[in-house]
Amino acid sequence: MNAGQTARDRARAELTQEIKAAARRQLAVEGAERLSLRAVARELGLVSSALYRYFPSRDDLLTALIIDAYDALGAEAEAAAKHQDDPREAWLAVCRVIRAWARQHPHEYALIYGSPVAGYQAPDSTIQPAGRVAFVLLGILAQAQASGVLTPTTAPEPSQPLAEQLKVLADAAPGVPLSVLARTAIAWTQLFGMISFELFGQFAGWMDPADEFFAEATGQLATFLGLNR
Repeated sequence: MNAGQTARDRARAELTQEIKAAARRQLAVEGAERLSLRAVARELGLVSSALYRYFPSRDDLLTALIIDAYDALGAEAEAAAKHQDDPREAWLAVCRVIRAWARQHPHEYALIYGSPVAGYQAPDSTIQPAGRVAFVLLGILAQAQASGVLTPTTAPEPSQPLAEQLKVLADAAPGVPLSVLARTAIAWTQLFGMISFELFGQFAGWMDPADEFFAEATGQLATFLGLNR
């Protein structure tokens, strides 16, 4: 690749980041459903036709923002888990960074974990980024199982239909019992439910600030999964 081409690539990458940054600002003001390529172009001083060379449609731009959000959160979770040797502490650390990221990026959190955007169908390219946080939490359980420190209380075996659904998790957490994977799904929805309640004002007037509740709940979820001290 010649120097001129490299410069063009660099300029394109920089403008792509500027477009996405402007789109995130619009998300904060207008919400995802009102995201407009024309409005983004106006903010950046571009003609719409120029923007379409980067993102042919609103949905393409939304997809880029969704992938960026999943990847940003996934990277935070992976880093938090990497710096903890004890599985319980790794679980708690990951829960904390997920909450912290959501509080720092509420509009991006709402984009990936809030209400679906009307008329938008997420493409397959979002699947792998969306799974990064889940793989971190499943990896913690797999590590605990392999180390012999996963000690859940007795739980009923999942029904056959549920067991079939849990197989997708089993592939990412080898050796972890299906009964624990069922609890993992419960813990996952509890974790993100708490964060959503906090961000969307459902704790106002009774569990606000939510710091102590979140610490207590995530600790109990760790014990529920068998990640004991």
